[in-house]
Amino acid sequence: MGIVIKRLRVESLDQPLGLETKQPRFSWLLDSEEQAQQQSAYRILVASNADLLQQDIGDCWDSGEVVSDRSVQVSYLGSLLQSGLRYYWKVQVWDAKGAASEWSSIGYWTMGILDPNEWNGEWIGQELDPAIEFPPGLYLRKEFVIDRPVRQATLYATALGVYELHLNGSRVGDEYFAPGWTDYAIRTQYQTYDITASLQAGGNALGAILGTGWYAGQVGMMGREIYGTSPALLLQLDIQFEDGTNSLLITDETWAMNTGPIQYSDMLKGEAYDARKELPDWDRTGFDDSDWKKVSRFEPYTGKLVSQIDPPVRITESINPVKMWLTKQGTHLFDMGQNMVGWVKLQVQGQSGTHITVRHAEMLQDEDTLYIENLRRADQKEIYILKGEGLETFEPHFTFHGFRYVEIEGAAAGELTLESVIGRVVHSDTPGTGSLETSDDMVNRLISNIRWGQRGNYLSVPTDCPQRDERLGWTGDAQIFIRTASYNMDVSRFFAKFMEDMTDGQTPDGAFPDVAPDAGWFEFKQEVVKWFAPDNAGWGDAGVIIPWTLYLMYEDRTILETNYDAMKRWVEYLKTNSTDRIRPDYANYGDWLSINADTPKDVLATAYFAYSTALFVRIARVLGYTDDVSEYSALFEEIRTAFVHTYMDENGIIQGDTQTVYVLALYFGLVSEELKPLAVKRLEELIRENGNHLSTGFLGVGYLLPVLTENGLDELAYSLLHQDTFPSWLYSVKQGATTIWERWDGWTEEAGFQNPGMNSFNHYSLGSVGEWMYRYMAGIDVDTEQPGFKHIVIHPRPGGKLTYVKATVESSYGAISSSWQLNGERFSLQVSIPVNTTATIYLYGTNVLISDGAVEIGLENGKHKYRIGSGNYEFISQIEGAVKAAQLTE
Repeated sequence: MGIVIKRLRVESLDQPLGLETKQPRFSWLLDSEEQAQQQSAYRILVASNADLLQQDIGDCWDSGEVVSDRSVQVSYLGSLLQSGLRYYWKVQVWDAKGAASEWSSIGYWTMGILDPNEWNGEWIGQELDPAIEFPPGLYLRKEFVIDRPVRQATLYATALGVYELHLNGSRVGDEYFAPGWTDYAIRTQYQTYDITASLQAGGNALGAILGTGWYAGQVGMMGREIYGTSPALLLQLDIQFEDGTNSLLITDETWAMNTGPIQYSDMLKGEAYDARKELPDWDRTGFDDSDWKKVSRFEPYTGKLVSQIDPPVRITESINPVKMWLTKQGTHLFDMGQNMVGWVKLQVQGQSGTHITVRHAEMLQDEDTLYIENLRRADQKEIYILKGEGLETFEPHFTFHGFRYVEIEGAAAGELTLESVIGRVVHSDTPGTGSLETSDDMVNRLISNIRWGQRGNYLSVPTDCPQRDERLGWTGDAQIFIRTASYNMDVSRFFAKFMEDMTDGQTPDGAFPDVAPDAGWFEFKQEVVKWFAPDNAGWGDAGVIIPWTLYLMYEDRTILETNYDAMKRWVEYLKTNSTDRIRPDYANYGDWLSINADTPKDVLATAYFAYSTALFVRIARVLGYTDDVSEYSALFEEIRTAFVHTYMDENGIIQGDTQTVYVLALYFGLVSEELKPLAVKRLEELIRENGNHLSTGFLGVGYLLPVLTENGLDELAYSLLHQDTFPSWLYSVKQGATTIWERWDGWTEEAGFQNPGMNSFNHYSLGSVGEWMYRYMAGIDVDTEQPGFKHIVIHPRPGGKLTYVKATVESSYGAISSSWQLNGERFSLQVSIPVNTTATIYLYGTNVLISDGAVEIGLENGKHKYRIGSGNYEFISQIEGAVKAAQLTE
C-alpha cells in the first residue's frame, strides 16, 4: 500500500465559502501503512464543475505532475477566479517510490465578492435616539417568491453592529456575533451562506435581528458608540436558477422593521427580554407586518468590506451545573463546575409578567453571595419576563459573560432544578489540535485551565478577560501566549485576522497599538490614563512576534509577506525612538503583574527592541530580502552591544537584577558567550533565594522555563512547575481554579480577593507555560529551517515528579505524538510521525533499544540523535538515577 489522500483543505478550511484571495492555497493530508513515506510529486486539477473533474479535466487549472514534496500551502496558479463562483478540485500524489495514488475525493470552495462595485444592497436599519443608552433589538424582514427551480443560492451579509439571520422560520448558520469585531472605520467583515436547500418553491421570508454589538454598544472602559451610533444591516442574496437566469435580492427601502421582545442586548450590560412581546412566525411567509415601519437607509459605507477570515464564534459545548442550592436571600445559585464564557440556556415557567433575573460571576464572596466587585461597570445579567405559557426557554442574543456561578432571582423555591440551566460554551471556533496528559493530576488541571482560558478569551479577538468592562484585544497578552495557543488549537486564521486589526491600528510613524482593534483606547489612554507613549514594549512587539510564530507553526509565508512592510515600519519606529540604541521610556506596563520584582522599563524596552529586530532579520531571510538582512543584522548587533555595555557588568549582573531581566536577555540572545554562564547562574540564584518560586509577570513568564531548560536546569524548571505555594501556577489550582488567573495573587489565603479593579479569574497570559510543556516536557518542537512541522524535533525532558507524559499535536501534515514513561531507571518513548514529514529524536540514557527504521546520526550534549521518517517508533533506554537533576542536565 502506498499513499492515501485524506482531508482536503483550501486556505486551511474544509470547503470554505466566500474566499477573496485570488491565489488560494491548497493542503492535503496523507496516510500510509508504510514507514518513511514521502510525497515525491503532486498534480492538482481545478474545474468549474464537478463533472469535468470526474473526467480528470481541470478547465481552470491543471498543474501537471509537479516534482515536489509540498503538500501544505500550495498556491493556485490557474485562470482568474470570478466573484461568487464555486470551484471544484482534487489532487493526486506520487509516493517515495514513484507510485501514483488514487485521485482524492472532490473538494470545493466558493469565491466571495471580489469587486466592491458588485455590492448592490443598501445599508438599512433605524436611526437611534442617542439619549437611549440601551436601545432595543431591531427586527427586519422581507418576503420574496421563488418561481422556478434553483441551482444555487448564496447569501452575503454583514452589519455595522451584530446580526442574526432567519429564513423560513429557521436560523441561518450557527455563528454568533457576526460579522465580528474590527475597526469598522477601516474594515468590516461579511459572511457567506449557502442557503440553496432552505429555499422553498413559492413564498419565502428572510429576516434579521440587529443589535448594537461592538459597533454602537458598550466597549471596554471607553464607553459606548465608539464607532457609530446606529447599527445597520447589509444583505445580498444571489439566486441562480436551473434555466441559467439569476435574481438578486438586496436590502433596500422595501424591507420592514419593528422592535420586539429584546428590550436591549449589550456586550457588557447583558440582555432584557420580554417574552410577552415575542413576534410569532415573524420569519415566515404570511406574517402580517402591516403595522411595521419602513427601514431607514444609511449612507454608503466608506471602509473596506472583506470576507471573514477568522473562525466564526460558535457554541462549541454545553455543560450542566454540578450543584444547585437555595440561598438565604431566596435566590437559586448554580455552580457550573467550570469557569466558562458564554451564557446559560434557561428553562423556567411561571405567571405572565414574572421577572427572572440571571446573574453571573466567576467566584463567590461567601457561600450565598456572588463576587462581582471585579466586574467594574459590566453588568453580567439577563432579565427575562415570562409570557406565562408553560415551560419557557430563553437564551440571550448579543451578549456574553465570564462565569462559573449563576444566580437566578424571581423563581420560587422548588421551581428550578439542576436541569433548569445549561451552560453554553462560546468562543471563536478554532479547532483543537493539542492534547497533553501527565501522571500528575495537579499538572493536568493546569493544562485544562490553560485550554479553558484560551477558549474563553479567543472570541473574535484575543481578549484579556471575558467578565469585566474591558474584554480588549491586548497585544502583549496575545504575543506571549501565541506559541501555547498554537499547540492547543489551530489559530492560524484567527491570528491572520488579528494581524489585520493590528496593522489597522498602526500609527503613521509605525507604532503598533496596545490593543486591537483600537476601540478608542489610544485616545482614552492619553486623556484619562495619561500614558503618552504610543506604544509599549512587549505589546507593540506582537506585530512581529505573532507573524513569526504563525510561520513557524503553520509554514505560512503569506503572513510574513502580508505584514512585512508593517513589521519593518515598527522596527524603524523603535530605532527612531531610541538613543544610542537604548529605548528609555517605552515600557509603561513593564513586566505586568510581576511579584515583588521591579524590572527596569528601559532594560525591558531595549531587550524587546533587540528581539523584534532579530525576528525581523529572520523574516527578511525567509523572504529573500538580502539587503534588509544585512542592514538589520547590523542593527541587532548594535542593540546587543549597547545592552551589554549599558546594563551588564563583568560579573554577568544585569541592571534590575530580577528574574525577568535575565530571562529576556538570555532568550533574546543578548548575553555574550563569556557572560552567559554567569547570567544563568544568577538567574538560578534568584529563583532559589525566592524559595524556588517565580517572580515573573506577563512578559517574563512565558520564557522562564524554556530558558532554564535550554541552559541545563531542567529540574529547577520542574520545581517551578510543581510548586503549589504562592506565587506559582499550581497555587491557583490548589485553590480550585478552573481557568488561569490574571494575577498570581488574585486570591490569597491571607488576604482574600486582591485589587477588585484589576482582578480577572479567566486571563490566559500566565498560562504561557503551556508552550514549555509541549516543547520541552513532552518534547514536540518545530525545526526553524523546515517550519510547520515539516521536520519535527522530538526532544522530551523527563523530570520532576512525573512518571509519564502523553502529547499529541495535529499539525498541517497530520498527528504528531510523543509519549514517554519512566519506570525506575527504564525510560521508554513512543513516537508517531505523519506521512511526508521527518523527525530528529533526542534520547537520554544508555543501553538504547530502537525500532526498525530509526537511524542513529550521532551524539549531541550527551544525548543520542536519531533520524526517522513517518510511522510509529519506540525507543527504550536506561537512565541511572533518573529522577536526580545531575543525571538529566544537558
